Parts: sequence; C-alpha cells; structure tokens
Amino acid sequence: MLVLVAPGQGAQTPGFLTPWLELPGAADRLAAWSDAIGLDLAHYGTQADADAIRDTAVAQPLLVAAGLLSASALGDVTPGAVAGHSVGEITAAAFAGVLDDATALSLVRTRGLAMADAAAITETGMSALLGGDPEVTVPHLEKLGLTPANVNGAGQIVAAGTLEELAALEADKPEGVRRVVPLKVAGAFHTRHMAPAVAKLEEAAKELAPADPTVTYVSNKDGKAVASGAEVVSRLVGQVANPVRWDLCMETFQELGVTALIEVCPGGTLTGIAKRALPGVKTLALKTPDDLDAARALIAEHATTA
Repeated sequence: MLVLVAPGQGAQTPGFLTPWLELPGAADRLAAWSDAIGLDLAHYGTQADADAIRDTAVAQPLLVAAGLLSASALGDVTPGAVAGHSVGEITAAAFAGVLDDATALSLVRTRGLAMADAAAITETGMSALLGGDPEVTVPHLEKLGLTPANVNGAGQIVAAGTLEELAALEADKPEGVRRVVPLKVAGAFHTRHMAPAVAKLEEAAKELAPADPTVTYVSNKDGKAVASGAEVVSRLVGQVANPVRWDLCMETFQELGVTALIEVCPGGTLTGIAKRALPGVKTLALKTPDDLDAARALIAEHATTA
C-alpha cells in the first residue's frame, strides 16, 4: 500500500523547480497558475534567492505548485492514502480530489497572504528540536511561552513563538535535546499568532464546493482519516492556528498497512522522518525528475490498495 505525502514550508530551496519545468507541459501549467493567482511561480521557483522564497506569501503557493507538478509527472497513480504536512495538506486535498488544482492554488494564495499578514504583527519564528522526550520537551516549551507547533515523531518537535522566546530556548534547551535549529519560515505558524489568518480563510472557504476524498485522506490535526470534503476544508482552515501532529499521521499509516511512501517535490523532509519512524516502509523523495523512474517502479510494486 502506497501513501503519497506533501511537505510543508521550509522545504523550498533556490532554483528547485528548474528541472521540473523542462518536462512536457509543465511550464505552461505553471504559467496558467501564475496568471490565475497573480504570482510568477516560474520566477520564484527558478531564479529567486533564498530570502525571496522564504516569504510566506510566496513559499506556500510555490510548494503546492511543485507538489502538483511532480505528482502529475508520475502518471496515473491511485495511492492508498494521502497526507500533507502543514501547507502540504492543500496539496494532499488536490491529490484526493477534494479540490481541483486551480482551486487549491487559489486557496493557498489566500492562505499565504493571510499568514504573512498575521506574521507581520509580531516578530515570530520556528525552531526544530532534535532529540529529547516529548513528555519532557512539551512542558518545557510551554514554560517558556512557546507552542509545540509541529510534533513530527522520530524525536523531532518544532517550537514556535516570538523571537525572544526562541532565543530563551537556545539558552535553555529541554533535557535530552541535542540541537535547536531555526527554520526557514517567517512566522510562528500553527500557533495563536495565526488567529487573524484563520478568520480570512474562513471567509475564503465559504466560496468553495469541495468534493469528498476519492482516496483515504489523513488529517494532520489528529491523524484521523477524513471522509467528508467539507470536513477536510474545515480542518485546512483550523490547522493554521493549531499544531501539526505528523506523529499521529504516521501512526495511522502503520494502522493502514502502508508499505511505501513517496514524498512529492521538494521531497526529503518527510521521508527523512519516515525512515526513522516507519521501519520497513520503503521511502522515496521526489527531488528532481531523475527520481521519477524509481518512483514509478515503487508505485508499480506498492500501489495496489486504493
């Protein structure tokens, strides 16, 4: 059984879309999406520097577009389940047929702009904690005023809060944490700091007509499989200001009997976690089109349960 997953913000790197735009039809699709949302995705995916694509309003549409382009390059794939980390949930919603590609890009454009506006109110950020025990780490973060915004499993928790709170964390790590690594994001996502963005997304969601998922859609709110398109959209709105529980998603993958995991472009983050947390599950990250043949071989072997 195959699960198709999409990464969240911070996975982007300068020029990462360049080789993908050489595939037949890819540049035209990206140009159409760019015109529809008023953002030059080709420029940001091929020429812009790291600071430019760190901008939340740019990074989020860029990631969803990359995920959709790379997944379409795989051909006709019916995974057993789909899931996404943070903004990757919008990509996953498109994989599951809840939203069409154009609607997914429109929604993520609204999300990115709304979260950028919310992040501008207070200087905030996020840092990954490597190592440690969640039962020790989470209370320590809360004592410092930080939120465990991403509980990723495999010994990784991402803390979010003000820059002052994150500086205090650097000076006072939880017991067992080896390193604190600042992330390439421009705000404290999945925390109370994003409440203004939730209100804007709620308004945008009223215009949507989501379909029910055609494959198992695993929500990062709680790792549950969601069968209603309306519920998927409701969760997409609420997750902006609530923690991502990727650890619970992986528990659900195990319960579903997943045997292989493919992470769409720009892959690497979620496969890295899966290698540690899902022993025995084959993983593959789509980084460039050179990875497509290996991905298709994995699909042929494992995409047998829908």
